[in-house]
Amino acid sequence: MNKMTLKATVASAALAVVAAGAQAEKWDMPMAYAASNYHSEMGVVFADKVRDYTGGDVDITVHAGGSLFKGGEIKRAVQTGQAPIGERLMSAHTNEEPLLGWDNLPFLATSYADNDKLWAVAKDKVNAKLAEQNLVTLYSCPWPGQGFYFKKEVNSSEDTQGVKFRSYNTATATFAEELGMIPVQVEAAELSQALATGVVDAFISSGSTGYDRKVWEQLGYYYKVNAWLPRNYVMVNKQVWDGLSADTQAAIQKAADETGAACTAKSEELANWYFEQLEANGMKVVEAGPEFRAELEAIGAKMTDEWLATVGEDGQDIVDAFKAN
Repeated sequence: MNKMTLKATVASAALAVVAAGAQAEKWDMPMAYAASNYHSEMGVVFADKVRDYTGGDVDITVHAGGSLFKGGEIKRAVQTGQAPIGERLMSAHTNEEPLLGWDNLPFLATSYADNDKLWAVAKDKVNAKLAEQNLVTLYSCPWPGQGFYFKKEVNSSEDTQGVKFRSYNTATATFAEELGMIPVQVEAAELSQALATGVVDAFISSGSTGYDRKVWEQLGYYYKVNAWLPRNYVMVNKQVWDGLSADTQAAIQKAADETGAACTAKSEELANWYFEQLEANGMKVVEAGPEFRAELEAIGAKMTDEWLATVGEDGQDIVDAFKAN
């Protein structure tokens, strides 16, 4: 689809949504993760708050688990007005816009406090890029720190050669390649089947994904690395947003601000609990060994340099502002 065609599609679809919403707005909200995941649960909290704060003028129905649109389809669906609102992992779009990988810089912001600080300095530039793509960010929420899941014990890259590795964005694919693994693009909703059928044998994610997908049925090891805390974001079609009254926008943003803060707190609260659940189901949950850790940090430094070279001034400004605070 060329740019002119996309613009025409965006305009016609979004304006149709706005026109339909001249009475009561009924919004379908696709989300990529399981209904039991805290991101999806918080999506329902957000929808309830919006319904309350707008006096029922905006009624959001959450569709979790990729049931309405698959994860990889959600951003385009919202851009073009097929859905007025949705949630997606922000860094899943780094192939379209490298700046959106701001939260995947390995070992830069590895605590919740630092992740919040990094988002604070990145959000204006990120939102400006998203506005160019007909999107407005309402709130974002981090996952717990990312670590590695394997079938076998891993002490260094000598143990990872040829392993089929689930990737979910550019950063995870790069880690896989640098460690001699084979990256395979798999959405979270499809992970259990991919593991069961041998499509993938390893991946990097938080304890949340492992728990949601019961990966102990196929995998035996989780290595704590805390490489980064990636963020999901709830986005709304910009033309739909601009078509709302100022009072309705304020009510929705109030709901979004409250939900984003609650979701972040929930993520931090659950981080260690997920590890406990993995262990209770027979997995070994351990810190990455010194040799493996050193290799990962070297790869991380290289990835950050490459990201900065690709993104340019905006990326350097984000990193410099983060380190200055």
